[in-house]
Amino acid sequence: MKRCDWVGSDPIYVAYHDTEWGVPEYDGRVLWEKLILEGFQAGLSWITILKKRENFREAFAGFDPDGIANWGEAEVEHLLQNPGIVRHRGKIEATINSARAWQDIERSTGFAPFIWSYVDYKPIQNRWMSVTDLPASTFLSKRLSHDLQKAGFRFCGPTIVYSFMQACGLVNDHLVTCPRYSIVSALGAKVYDFSPSS
Repeated sequence: MKRCDWVGSDPIYVAYHDTEWGVPEYDGRVLWEKLILEGFQAGLSWITILKKRENFREAFAGFDPDGIANWGEAEVEHLLQNPGIVRHRGKIEATINSARAWQDIERSTGFAPFIWSYVDYKPIQNRWMSVTDLPASTFLSKRLSHDLQKAGFRFCGPTIVYSFMQACGLVNDHLVTCPRYSIVSALGAKVYDFSPSS
């Protein structure tokens, strides 16, 4: 058995594939961080974001949406001078707006339950044989994208959202020939309790 075709040989990419990609994520803050990073990836390669991820975390205060929601033009200008991240004004401003949107959803339903409700609270177990079988977007990613944008998120089109769903384990898109497929499938079979005490 071999890894999914898209991995390549870069150690950062291999580690990401082998330990993180497709693993169900139930922490609302971490889900928000990954959605934001997927948005920053638009127009770039994911490996670029992975290599800058720690810089992003430092620049964005550990991706604490409650803190970032209070940021303004001074913080935007400061980030635009940071060579360790992707310096894109629109994406930086979108992150601040998305932090405020996250707060609204978190207070209402909880961000994690909101996201997971689109897959009925359990991962979709696909059975792809080839990387060419993987869709760029799906009906569900279009729905989630639409609702996130309606809530105030930006840089979250259907393709970005589908990548987010893959990364966070809402769908298991490891190829069936990949050794991670059965591992991620087993993780997804566990029932997660979304009650506030979880």
